[in-house]
Amino acid sequence: MIHSERHRPEIVVGLVATPPDYPARVAARLTAELTGRLSERVDAGVRWTVREGWGEVAPRRDGGVEALLDDVAQRRTDDRWDVAICLTDLPLHAERVPLVAQTSARRRVAVVSLPALGLGQLRAARAAVPDLVSRLLTDASDQRVTPAGWAPAEMASRVTAIHKVVGETDAGELRYVDSRLTGRVRLLTGMVKANRPGRALLGLSKLLVGAFGTAAFALTTNTVWQMGDALGGLRLAVIMLLGLTALVAWLIIAHDLWEKPGRETPPELARMFNLGTICTLTLATAVSYLVLFAGTVLVGALLIDTSVLEQTLQRPVDVTDYLTLAWITSSLATVGGAIGSGLEDEETVRAAAYGYHPEPGGWRDETDG
Repeated sequence: MIHSERHRPEIVVGLVATPPDYPARVAARLTAELTGRLSERVDAGVRWTVREGWGEVAPRRDGGVEALLDDVAQRRTDDRWDVAICLTDLPLHAERVPLVAQTSARRRVAVVSLPALGLGQLRAARAAVPDLVSRLLTDASDQRVTPAGWAPAEMASRVTAIHKVVGETDAGELRYVDSRLTGRVRLLTGMVKANRPGRALLGLSKLLVGAFGTAAFALTTNTVWQMGDALGGLRLAVIMLLGLTALVAWLIIAHDLWEKPGRETPPELARMFNLGTICTLTLATAVSYLVLFAGTVLVGALLIDTSVLEQTLQRPVDVTDYLTLAWITSSLATVGGAIGSGLEDEETVRAAAYGYHPEPGGWRDETDG
């Protein structure tokens, strides 16, 4: 058995994550299982070796996918890998449609845009990466593997995000793209997932504490009780939406989370970064609002006796009155939460911006994606 293993041809596959944040987590999960999947899906007669790395390949904003492919190819050459697959959280485009993946047989590399895979990114990457490796080796006429006899649409049948395969002039240059409409929706939801809104929610703990303090004060004021009783559901909904919008806007302005187009960031990319940031903060603040609302209902039920509320409103009350009181109180408290957000650690809040990543090992935040 050992003698047979030694004589099997070895192919080294490099798995590059850029930046070393969320993509590195996906790469680590894939590395643990990729050897078996390559044996199963590509060629069982090959001794597959999977290496992962990051750091030397920067997330290129200015040069687009071609510059990124060049960087990955240089990394592949330096580390003596046979092929390299790059996982990135950059929202890539080709001819104004979301780009899911691109291969280059000449360079022996491919790049996968994780946000373009939507919400099921790990599952889709599990299906896509072995097929991309097979595609590269087949197009490069590597004699160590059995020719796969590829059809361009074959990978598209396994990865939901891929709707079309476009061939380039250079042999082996293929682009896997999504549709214009549903692809943009999938890309945006994938960006929010890659941005980890749970991290933003936990990072804004002081905001929630400040909002609870404001809500507790408001609950003791019978004027707020009367306002909640006088306002209808529509106006209460408008107040809630205005409060949440003001909070998101305050977070973006106060912590400089807005991505501005420039030499290194094309307008389309800056627009996608800002949409990702807005959606991430909106989701985090909406969940915070629900937590605040539930807490306010509980505190209101414990502190405000029914007879006292009936005396103020001059009518019988029921559970809907406590819910209405919690609704207006929570909406007003979100403004107080904005003051609490000013006390947050700058690094924690800025992590909610899609175009920003902390600086591990010399990475610059202006080039992270």
